[in-house]
Amino acid sequence: MFSGIVEEIGAVQAMEKGLAGAKFSILASAILDDLHVGDSVSVSGACLTVTKTENESFFVDVSTETLNRTILGKISVGTPINLERAMKLNARIGGHLVTGHVDGVGTLRAREQDGNATYLTVEAPEDIMRYCVPKGSITMDGISLTINGVTDRSFAVAIIPHTAKVTTMGLKQIGDSVNLESDLIGKYVERLLQANGTLSPPSSPIIDKDYLQKRGLL
Repeated sequence: MFSGIVEEIGAVQAMEKGLAGAKFSILASAILDDLHVGDSVSVSGACLTVTKTENESFFVDVSTETLNRTILGKISVGTPINLERAMKLNARIGGHLVTGHVDGVGTLRAREQDGNATYLTVEAPEDIMRYCVPKGSITMDGISLTINGVTDRSFAVAIIPHTAKVTTMGLKQIGDSVNLESDLIGKYVERLLQANGTLSPPSSPIIDKDYLQKRGLL
C-alpha cells in the first residue's frame, strides 16, 4: 500500500524483455535506504517487488500482464520514473490510499498554465471515469492528485510547482500516456451497492479496435 507521495525520480538503467515478461534495473538514491529484497516499490504507479539491490540501483521483474496494462510496456532505458516505497502504518498519509494496481492508461490531451499551476487534462477509459468526481482523488503515474474537473471522457488536475519539480509530471507532454488508478474507496462503495441491489452492475464493454487502442493494447 502506498500514499501517492513520490519520494524521488529514478530512471530505467537497463531492461531485458522476453515473452515471459521483463527485468528492469532502476537507478535510485533516496529510496535505497532500508530497501530490501521482497519489498514493494511503486514504479510510476505500478506496485513491483524488489528482487535485488545494489549501491545505486534495484531490480524488479515485470509480468506480461503489467507490461500490457501499464505504460511500463512502452518505456525504454533512460526513461524517468516516479518511485515510492510502501508506506508505514505509523506515518502520516499525505496523499490517499493507493494500492499500486493500475486500472488503465490515460492520455494527456491538454496542458495549460494558470498562475503558478499547470492544468493537465487527461482522457481516460470509461471504467476509470465513472470513479472520477470533482475534488476526489486519482493516482497518476503513482502521484496522488485532486481532480478539479470532469467531463464524459476526461478529467483535469492542477500541478503545483513542487509536484512538477519532484515528479515526472513536469516532463509530461501532450500525447503522453499515464498510469491511472481509481480511488480505492469509490470502488468498494460501488461493489457494496451492487451486492445489495442498490446499484446495477456496469454493462460489459464491447471489445473492439477502439476499446483496445484506448487501453494501449494496440
